[in-house]
Amino acid sequence: MNASKKYFAEGLGTFALVLFGCGAATIASVSTAGPAGIGLLGISLAFGLAVVAMAYTIGPISGCHINPAISIAMLAAGKLSMKDTVGYVISQCIGAIAGAGVLYLLATGTTGFTMPEWGLGSNGWGDGYLGAYNMQAALIAEFVFTFLFIMVIFGTTAKNASPQMAGLAIGIALVLIHLVVIPITGTSVNPARSLGPALFAGGMALSQLWLFIVAPIAGGLFAAAVRKVFVDD
Repeated sequence: MNASKKYFAEGLGTFALVLFGCGAATIASVSTAGPAGIGLLGISLAFGLAVVAMAYTIGPISGCHINPAISIAMLAAGKLSMKDTVGYVISQCIGAIAGAGVLYLLATGTTGFTMPEWGLGSNGWGDGYLGAYNMQAALIAEFVFTFLFIMVIFGTTAKNASPQMAGLAIGIALVLIHLVVIPITGTSVNPARSLGPALFAGGMALSQLWLFIVAPIAGGLFAAAVRKVFVDD
């Protein structure tokens, strides 16, 4: 596949992930079904179903990583070249920023909008953020659940797996991860997904962004290191 097509696909997929997932957290969570909106389950489904939809849309083109932690883990596992890893990560970050930009334009379309702390579905931790979990809990959650997520990806895309079911299994795994981790960090497990909203929200979201880059990448690298124990590829 032509490299530019793969990179465009990764940018488009990450754009959709941020727009659907963070859009559900930002818009649908407060504008439907009363003050509670769609709630934790609805937001979790939005992220998971976005991955399922993109897996079957761009998967044949790029593999549908739409997550720098996945691309870097694939590099470490010898499944992606350095050139494509760089191209994928740059495209994912651009797509995430574009998705957050469109979400910002939509959010500002309501009367009296002011950007809240950790706005646009930004990730974070500490006092004032969802369950007010501390940094240690946030770091552990993002590392462990990214590790599990990427182990699912390695398993479902192995040579003896069913490729037709991979996108669905990965999307379901992401739903489950969100159900647990949203109260702790809002769930990143994806540095690009965190980058886009943080750039527009600023403040605490931007100052805490480092954790949502470091922990998911570390979790992905750990998954790449142990995959041989579980995955026949």
